[in-house]
Amino acid sequence: MRKGIRSEDDYEYKIIAVDDEAGILDSLKVFLNKAGYGFVGITNPLDAIERVKTEHFDLMLLDFIMTPIHGDKVVEEIRKFNKDLYILLLTGHKDLAPPLDTIRRLDIQGYCEKSDKFDQLLLLVESGIKAISQMNLIREINTKLKDAYDKIEKAYLETIQVLRYTVEAKDTYTRGHSDRVSEYSVLLGKKLNLSEQDINTLRVGGLFHDIGKIGVPDSILLKESKLTDDEYSEIKNHPSIGAHILSNATTFQNVIPIVKHHHERYDGTGYPGKLKGEDIPYLARIAAVADAFDAMTSKRTYRDSLPLEIVKQEIEKCKGSQFDPNCADAFLDILNNHYDEIKEIQEKYKSI
Repeated sequence: MRKGIRSEDDYEYKIIAVDDEAGILDSLKVFLNKAGYGFVGITNPLDAIERVKTEHFDLMLLDFIMTPIHGDKVVEEIRKFNKDLYILLLTGHKDLAPPLDTIRRLDIQGYCEKSDKFDQLLLLVESGIKAISQMNLIREINTKLKDAYDKIEKAYLETIQVLRYTVEAKDTYTRGHSDRVSEYSVLLGKKLNLSEQDINTLRVGGLFHDIGKIGVPDSILLKESKLTDDEYSEIKNHPSIGAHILSNATTFQNVIPIVKHHHERYDGTGYPGKLKGEDIPYLARIAAVADAFDAMTSKRTYRDSLPLEIVKQEIEKCKGSQFDPNCADAFLDILNNHYDEIKEIQEKYKSI
């Protein structure tokens, strides 16, 4: 090898791209190598499937319309033996993208329209690599602890704090917010007479619900002005990113539904899955009320906290649309008759 030329194994992260247009692969190789990623480009999707079986890749960029099989079929085959590969689907046009149900079923992390400029694609790749990095960290921790049962509980709590503080270092709003959402969720769970196991899941799920923000670029997360549509779409990826980060740690499996679905709406217009009514996991419906309450009662850069009466009116108005009616009614009862408990939580975890 000539001096100064790096092999693909010299890079920390390896990306495989599958596209039947060799010119696109050549351009991607130059662009992504320059960005610091190892790159392998393959024009035949069947060859790509075999390559993934025998070689480790962190992320796949996958064209949708290809021969002899389309991208969704490639993912379907890969998911039979590899559940971890982070996959971004590339489409020539939005209307040619597979339906949402297919994307969700195959655990495709996102898709992007093809363009002569790769800036948007690089943004998605960077977000994916951040998520992969955190997922690898959790997998490593989980592997080290599986034979030390007596230390799991202590390490579990410590891991929660480490990962949560990682997010808080990026987003000052998250400081205190996750603690309050956790406490409000527990309060609401007790009001609804949930089991101690569910209460504990709510406690941890509240602490972790925004962990996916680690995969959102700082330029978007910390932006004080109004977000563009593309930027808002990036923000909306954080529940899926969070779920993907936690997916390989057995100790976190019970909180994943909260992390992934706390932005679903009861009327089916939420994200990421557009789940409706009781299809939304019950604990996620509880956390959604707690999360919305804290968002409304917290001071943000663009507005002051809302008065309590306005907040109660908003919760009442959104019963059956944004919120599970039973969860909303139970939380309104707490606000009307046990507000001292809410104040204690707010005092304990004051906004920074």
